[in-house]
Amino acid sequence: MLDPGAKDRPLYIISVAAELVNMHPQTLRLYERRGLVQPKRQGKNRLYSQRDIERLVYIQNLTQELGINLAGVERIIRLQNELDQMKALKEAELRDIQDRLTQLEAMKRVRQGEIADLQARLHGALEEGPEGGG
Repeated sequence: MLDPGAKDRPLYIISVAAELVNMHPQTLRLYERRGLVQPKRQGKNRLYSQRDIERLVYIQNLTQELGINLAGVERIIRLQNELDQMKALKEAELRDIQDRLTQLEAMKRVRQGEIADLQARLHGALEEGPEGGG
């Protein structure tokens, strides 16, 4: 099983990252200045994660294949980040709702048991007849 944080682990120095995505290191620096990618720092060295590499490939696809300029890429990425944040918020809300539903289902079963017990007691009392009958 893959470690969930593995994609965020800083692995590649800028020259290796640039080679992996077939870009010039200066392009990666430009993208960092524009806020499109945020490599980790170790001293003066930039270290790119697998997630950073995927982001660079995505930017490359937007600019080269779709012809979107960097201002457009910035806007797209900003909107995607906002959507990701909203999605995470809604997923958390759904988990809270599911937790509450689970609690309510448990409460419902308890109440149904209490009702069944009361009905059984009432039925038993009716079968015994009036007390003291007299």
